[in-house]
Amino acid sequence: MKTYRIPRTDLEVTRIAYGCMKIGGRWNHGPITSDERARAERAVVAAVEQGLTLFDHADIYCMGKSEEVFGDILRAHPGLRDRILIQSKCGIRFPNDPDPGAPHRFDFSYRHIVASVEGSLKRLQTDRLDVLLLHRPDALVEPEEVARAFDDLHRAGKVRYFGVSNHTPWQISLLQKYAAQPIIANQVELSLLHADLIDDGIVANQQPHGYTASAGTLDYCREHGILVQAWGPVAGGRLFDSQRQQDERAQQTAALVAKMAQAKGTTPEAIALAWLLRHPAGIQPIIGTVEPARIAASCAADAVTLSREAWYELFVTARGAPLP
Repeated sequence: MKTYRIPRTDLEVTRIAYGCMKIGGRWNHGPITSDERARAERAVVAAVEQGLTLFDHADIYCMGKSEEVFGDILRAHPGLRDRILIQSKCGIRFPNDPDPGAPHRFDFSYRHIVASVEGSLKRLQTDRLDVLLLHRPDALVEPEEVARAFDDLHRAGKVRYFGVSNHTPWQISLLQKYAAQPIIANQVELSLLHADLIDDGIVANQQPHGYTASAGTLDYCREHGILVQAWGPVAGGRLFDSQRQQDERAQQTAALVAKMAQAKGTTPEAIALAWLLRHPAGIQPIIGTVEPARIAASCAADAVTLSREAWYELFVTARGAPLP
């Protein structure tokens, strides 16, 4: 599989990454069942066999069980850890954590960042994270405190590189002003059916739309050498069933994806992901299916190149309105 070299790092990553949110089974504090463990191992092994090298986690996924089962898989496959890159995220705290009555919130405090990394390392059974992302912007962020956490984690060899998720250009700029380490990645929701970050460059100087503070995110990342990672790159599977869609825009997009897949002799997953891969920002889709067949179908995108005309046909159909 083709790769990206993340600027300002020694990391070479495959153009498609594997998201481990679903491998932990249920979102509760109950134990992981043997069936869930077996399914997780099949999925991770399938991703490795497809050549994927970056595995994306978060401390909260399935209440920590996704990292836990992944750690068990690493232990069962000696040598695998040194063949892959592990990324995790922190900053989201659920209600009642750690005390009853505590609200759902975001937390970029020094104490929480460091404690979260320690927990992830323990569950993953590894001595380092290759990348740590700050999960969702904390309204109470104190960038000096984040910078201190980054310094201590990096100095201790516990985190090699740092990035963010769901951040705007100005939020990244504020953090980078204080952090000694480069912000190397921004993971954002991006798909044919959720393409606002691409569309904002098209509708500049048109009627106001969407959340304007996020405008220019892709251009900012391109300018500053920040890898753009796309979560939800196939819109939760909505792009693959034209009969299931709830709105005409999604129905028409799914139908066009299927038509293009048939014409190119490939899979609908490949077309949807190739649309992201075609963008010059160097977008890295994070796929999250636990089905080995769909992992393979997704990785077929690496061999698909869309023409400018095909890319725009998909884009215009998915946006549900003609271009200006």
